[in-house]
Amino acid sequence: MANDMTKTGEKTPAQTPETTRGGRIYQPLTDIIETDQGVMLTLEMPGVAPDEVDITLEKRVLTIRGKVAPTQPEKLELAYAEYGEGDFERAFTMSEDFDPDKIEAAMRNGVLTVTLPRASEAQPKKITVRNA
Repeated sequence: MANDMTKTGEKTPAQTPETTRGGRIYQPLTDIIETDQGVMLTLEMPGVAPDEVDITLEKRVLTIRGKVAPTQPEKLELAYAEYGEGDFERAFTMSEDFDPDKIEAAMRNGVLTVTLPRASEAQPKKITVRNA
């Protein structure tokens, strides 16, 4: 994380591209948990409302975008800021063993959880050994 920051605590423009609206685009911090049933992603997206999250799956690429409404204090001028506001975007290339119709997502306290269940054909199968 320290490599991503300048001395003032802000990310450099080269590391955070800008949106067409003028704000920055950040890659949300992500944890990936894999189980026999599938994969769960948790992404930190502070300031993003559930209705401002856009998740698409196209040609095995799962793209997650979140828009943040800017918070400018009314009738006040900001003297110093370390918190950089901006939108979030992250893309993941998925294998083909997930069921796209059963993907679920939920947002709680600025953390997005995306559940990607494996297709039934990709689920591990237990082989029973018989007595011969």
